[in-house]
Amino acid sequence: MGKKYENAKSKIDLTKSYLPADAIKLVVDNAFAKFDETVELHVRLGVDGRQADQQVRGTVVLPNGTGKTLRVLVIAKGAKADEAVAAGANYVGAEDIITKITANGWLDFDVCITTPDMMGVIGRVAKILGPKGLMPNPKSGTVTNDITKAVQDAKGGKVEYRLDKFNNVHCIFGKVSFGVDKLLQNYETLIGAIIKAKPSAAKGTYLKNVAVASTMGVGVTVQQVTA
Repeated sequence: MGKKYENAKSKIDLTKSYLPADAIKLVVDNAFAKFDETVELHVRLGVDGRQADQQVRGTVVLPNGTGKTLRVLVIAKGAKADEAVAAGANYVGAEDIITKITANGWLDFDVCITTPDMMGVIGRVAKILGPKGLMPNPKSGTVTNDITKAVQDAKGGKVEYRLDKFNNVHCIFGKVSFGVDKLLQNYETLIGAIIKAKPSAAKGTYLKNVAVASTMGVGVTVQQVTA
């Protein structure tokens, strides 16, 4: 690691857990990159993701957004396509978009939203979208007839959290430039959603470890009430 990282590391007690506001302040104060770093939440959960009844996945709209401008694709026809345009979707189409993806490898979007009736069409590119995390899914609110809400949520700061194969959740919740107060609001909303999503089959300590960090920065452990 470079000197700037080591300098930031020296200002954080890695053996200590900090209150959320203090942990976020340390992240903000010690961000050293020349760009506006993204702030991330990393949570190790006391669940067994191999069990279907212990999966943790959901979405939440952060009160202050993520600081990222997302490019939204909507695959729909007729009135729903018109609704997507009116809602501010960056790209709207149907079979023509599928052809563009398969023939040209086009993936210049961050979120893909579709209506239930178009899932058969979307299935043709599932093997392309799936590995990129772009496949629409009812659980993430990206397969819906309420196109306006889905587009507005995506552009307004909706994030998806989901368990990885090591029983961890990694999720962004803002930018260093937001400052402590706005980041804390986003953090509390996100961690609250993850706590609420605790599977009934999970036993013992749910939040085993919680940490926050900036893109290039040092992770700071966060104190949590027992959950």
